[in-house]
Amino acid sequence: MPDAKKITTLLLKKYPNPGIALNFSNPLELLVATILSAQCTDVRVNEVTKTLFKKYKNVKNYAGADLKTFENEIRSAGFYRNKAKMIIGCCQKLIKEFNGKVPSTIEELTTLPGVGRKTANVVLGSAFGKQAIAVDTHVLRVSNRLGIVHSENPDKVEEELTKQIPRNKWTEFNLATILHGRETCAARKPRCGACVLYDECGWTEKDKEKI
Repeated sequence: MPDAKKITTLLLKKYPNPGIALNFSNPLELLVATILSAQCTDVRVNEVTKTLFKKYKNVKNYAGADLKTFENEIRSAGFYRNKAKMIIGCCQKLIKEFNGKVPSTIEELTTLPGVGRKTANVVLGSAFGKQAIAVDTHVLRVSNRLGIVHSENPDKVEEELTKQIPRNKWTEFNLATILHGRETCAARKPRCGACVLYDECGWTEKDKEKI
Protein backbone atom coordinates (compact mmCIF):
# COMPACT_ATOMS: atom_id res chain seq x y z
CA MET A 1 0.00 0.00 0.00
CA PRO A 2 1.27 3.53 -0.80
CA ASP A 3 2.73 5.51 2.09
CA ALA A 4 0.01 7.92 3.27
CA LYS A 5 2.45 9.88 5.44
CA LYS A 6 4.78 10.48 2.49
CA ILE A 7 1.83 11.45 0.32
CA THR A 8 0.75 13.95 2.98
CA THR A 9 4.25 15.45 3.09
CA LEU A 10 4.37 15.82 -0.71
CA LEU A 11 0.90 17.34 -0.89
CA LEU A 12 1.65 19.88 1.81
CA LYS A 13 4.92 20.78 0.13
CA LYS A 14 2.95 21.71 -2.98
CA TYR A 15 0.09 23.31 -1.01
CA PRO A 16 1.76 24.64 2.16
CA ASN A 17 -1.22 26.70 3.33
CA PRO A 18 -4.33 25.09 1.85
CA GLY A 19 -7.58 26.89 2.49
CA ILE A 20 -11.26 26.33 1.88
CA ALA A 21 -12.77 27.90 -1.24
CA LEU A 22 -16.03 28.88 0.44
CA ASN A 23 -16.22 32.44 1.76
CA PHE A 24 -17.30 32.84 5.40
CA SER A 25 -16.55 34.89 8.50
CA ASN A 26 -18.00 32.71 11.28
CA PRO A 27 -19.15 29.11 11.91
CA LEU A 28 -22.79 29.85 11.04
CA GLU A 29 -21.85 31.27 7.65
CA LEU A 30 -19.68 28.26 6.85
CA LEU A 31 -22.44 25.90 7.95
CA VAL A 32 -24.92 27.61 5.61
CA ALA A 33 -22.41 27.78 2.74
CA THR A 34 -21.53 24.10 3.09
CA ILE A 35 -25.18 23.03 3.01
CA LEU A 36 -25.60 25.15 -0.12
CA SER A 37 -22.51 23.58 -1.72
CA ALA A 38 -24.08 20.13 -2.14
CA GLN A 39 -23.99 19.39 -5.89
CA CYS A 40 -23.04 23.00 -6.56
CA THR A 41 -19.72 24.70 -7.28
CA ASP A 42 -18.02 26.76 -4.61
CA VAL A 43 -17.87 29.68 -7.05
CA ARG A 44 -21.65 29.65 -7.41
CA VAL A 45 -22.16 29.32 -3.64
CA ASN A 46 -19.91 32.32 -3.04
CA GLU A 47 -22.02 34.33 -5.47
CA VAL A 48 -25.19 33.38 -3.59
CA THR A 49 -23.77 34.01 -0.12
CA LYS A 50 -22.33 37.39 -1.11
CA THR A 51 -25.89 38.74 -0.93
CA LEU A 52 -27.32 36.22 1.52
CA PHE A 53 -24.85 36.97 4.32
CA LYS A 54 -25.64 40.68 4.14
CA LYS A 55 -29.33 40.03 4.78
CA TYR A 56 -29.14 37.08 7.18
CA LYS A 57 -26.67 38.13 9.84
CA ASN A 58 -27.53 35.68 12.63
CA VAL A 59 -29.28 32.43 13.39
CA LYS A 60 -32.58 34.16 14.21
CA ASN A 61 -32.68 35.76 10.77
CA TYR A 62 -32.45 32.34 9.11
CA ALA A 63 -34.82 30.64 11.55
CA GLY A 64 -37.50 33.28 10.91
CA ALA A 65 -37.02 33.48 7.16
CA ASP A 66 -39.99 33.20 4.81
CA LEU A 67 -39.56 29.87 3.02
CA LYS A 68 -40.60 31.02 -0.46
CA THR A 69 -38.49 34.16 -0.25
CA PHE A 70 -35.50 32.17 0.94
CA GLU A 71 -35.96 29.63 -1.85
CA ASN A 72 -35.76 32.39 -4.43
CA GLU A 73 -32.66 33.86 -2.78
CA ILE A 74 -30.75 30.57 -3.05
CA ARG A 75 -32.37 29.27 -6.26
CA SER A 76 -29.18 29.45 -8.35
CA ALA A 77 -27.41 27.05 -5.95
CA GLY A 78 -29.66 24.22 -7.16
CA PHE A 79 -31.96 21.92 -5.17
CA TYR A 80 -33.10 25.15 -3.56
CA ARG A 81 -36.33 23.82 -2.06
CA ASN A 82 -34.59 21.12 -0.03
CA LYS A 83 -31.69 23.39 0.87
CA ALA A 84 -34.02 26.16 2.04
CA LYS A 85 -35.92 23.76 4.32
CA MET A 86 -32.67 22.34 5.69
CA ILE A 87 -31.05 25.71 6.42
CA ILE A 88 -34.15 27.18 8.08
CA GLY A 89 -34.79 23.95 10.02
CA CYS A 90 -31.14 23.75 11.01
CA CYS A 91 -31.18 27.26 12.44
CA GLN A 92 -34.46 26.67 14.25
CA LYS A 93 -32.87 23.66 15.94
CA LEU A 94 -29.77 25.70 16.79
CA ILE A 95 -32.00 28.13 18.69
CA LYS A 96 -34.08 25.41 20.31
CA GLU A 97 -31.29 23.07 21.40
CA PHE A 98 -27.96 24.91 21.20
CA ASN A 99 -28.73 28.43 22.43
CA GLY A 100 -28.34 29.76 18.91
CA LYS A 101 -24.72 28.63 18.66
CA VAL A 102 -23.20 26.28 16.10
CA PRO A 103 -21.94 23.28 18.11
CA SER A 104 -18.30 22.24 17.81
CA THR A 105 -18.54 18.46 18.00
CA ILE A 106 -19.39 16.06 15.19
CA GLU A 107 -21.92 14.28 17.39
CA GLU A 108 -23.92 17.47 17.91
CA LEU A 109 -23.46 18.85 14.40
CA THR A 110 -24.81 15.71 12.76
CA THR A 111 -28.09 16.03 14.68
CA LEU A 112 -28.88 19.16 12.65
CA PRO A 113 -31.11 18.98 9.54
CA GLY A 114 -29.03 18.75 6.36
CA VAL A 115 -25.77 18.09 8.20
CA GLY A 116 -23.96 14.81 7.55
CA ARG A 117 -20.40 13.89 8.44
CA LYS A 118 -18.91 15.72 5.46
CA THR A 119 -20.59 19.03 6.28
CA ALA A 120 -19.83 18.61 9.98
CA ASN A 121 -16.15 17.95 9.29
CA VAL A 122 -15.91 20.97 7.00
CA VAL A 123 -17.22 23.17 9.81
CA LEU A 124 -15.01 21.54 12.44
CA GLY A 125 -11.87 21.83 10.33
CA SER A 126 -12.25 25.28 8.82
CA ALA A 127 -14.48 27.18 11.28
CA PHE A 128 -13.31 25.72 14.59
CA GLY A 129 -9.73 24.81 13.71
CA LYS A 130 -10.17 21.19 14.74
CA GLN A 131 -8.55 18.27 12.94
CA ALA A 132 -11.09 16.70 10.60
CA ILE A 133 -11.33 15.01 7.22
CA ALA A 134 -14.38 15.84 5.12
CA VAL A 135 -14.76 13.33 2.30
CA ASP A 136 -16.08 15.10 -0.79
CA THR A 137 -15.92 13.86 -4.39
CA HIS A 138 -12.29 15.01 -4.76
CA VAL A 139 -11.06 13.29 -1.60
CA LEU A 140 -12.98 10.15 -2.52
CA ARG A 141 -11.52 10.06 -6.06
CA VAL A 142 -7.93 11.00 -5.23
CA SER A 143 -7.52 8.74 -2.22
CA ASN A 144 -8.91 5.76 -4.15
CA ARG A 145 -6.68 6.44 -7.14
CA LEU A 146 -3.66 6.72 -4.90
CA GLY A 147 -4.55 3.36 -3.39
CA ILE A 148 -4.58 4.49 0.25
CA VAL A 149 -8.28 3.60 0.47
CA HIS A 150 -10.42 1.09 -1.39
CA SER A 151 -14.02 2.14 -0.94
CA GLU A 152 -16.66 4.37 -2.49
CA ASN A 153 -18.35 4.83 0.89
CA PRO A 154 -17.42 8.29 2.27
CA ASP A 155 -17.70 7.19 5.91
CA LYS A 156 -15.39 4.23 5.35
CA VAL A 157 -12.94 6.42 3.44
CA GLU A 158 -12.93 8.93 6.30
CA GLU A 159 -12.25 6.13 8.76
CA GLU A 160 -9.38 4.72 6.68
CA LEU A 161 -7.79 8.12 6.12
CA THR A 162 -7.91 9.03 9.81
CA LYS A 163 -6.01 5.82 10.56
CA GLN A 164 -3.24 6.59 8.07
CA ILE A 165 -2.85 10.38 8.05
CA PRO A 166 -1.10 11.94 11.08
CA ARG A 167 -3.84 13.43 13.26
CA ASN A 168 -2.23 16.88 13.38
CA LYS A 169 -2.38 16.99 9.56
CA TRP A 170 -5.96 15.85 8.96
CA THR A 171 -7.43 19.23 7.98
CA GLU A 172 -4.41 20.31 5.93
CA PHE A 173 -4.35 16.95 4.11
CA ASN A 174 -8.08 17.29 3.46
CA LEU A 175 -7.85 20.77 1.96
CA ALA A 176 -4.70 19.99 -0.02
CA THR A 177 -6.29 16.85 -1.49
CA ILE A 178 -9.29 18.87 -2.65
CA LEU A 179 -6.98 21.36 -4.37
CA HIS A 180 -5.01 18.49 -5.92
CA GLY A 181 -8.23 16.93 -7.18
CA ARG A 182 -9.30 20.18 -8.80
CA GLU A 183 -5.97 21.15 -10.31
CA THR A 184 -4.27 17.86 -11.20
CA CYS A 185 -6.15 14.65 -10.42
CA ALA A 186 -9.34 15.62 -12.23
CA ALA A 187 -12.18 13.17 -12.80
CA ARG A 188 -11.61 13.41 -16.56
CA LYS A 189 -8.20 13.85 -18.16
CA PRO A 190 -6.09 13.83 -14.98
CA ARG A 191 -2.70 15.49 -15.45
CA CYS A 192 -0.61 12.51 -14.31
CA GLY A 193 2.56 13.86 -15.93
CA ALA A 194 2.39 16.95 -13.73
CA CYS A 195 1.47 15.10 -10.52
CA VAL A 196 3.73 15.46 -7.49
CA LEU A 197 2.35 12.13 -6.26
CA TYR A 198 3.09 10.21 -9.47
CA ASP A 199 5.75 7.97 -7.93
CA GLU A 200 3.51 7.17 -4.94
CA CYS A 201 0.33 6.53 -6.88
CA GLY A 202 -1.26 3.10 -7.09
CA TRP A 203 -3.31 3.97 -10.15
CA THR A 204 -2.43 1.80 -13.15
CA GLU A 205 -2.58 2.37 -16.89
CA LYS A 206 -5.57 0.03 -17.01
CA ASP A 207 -7.35 2.22 -14.45
CA LYS A 208 -6.71 5.29 -16.62
CA GLU A 209 -8.21 3.54 -19.64
CA LYS A 210 -11.53 3.16 -17.78
CA ILE A 211 -12.26 6.87 -17.63
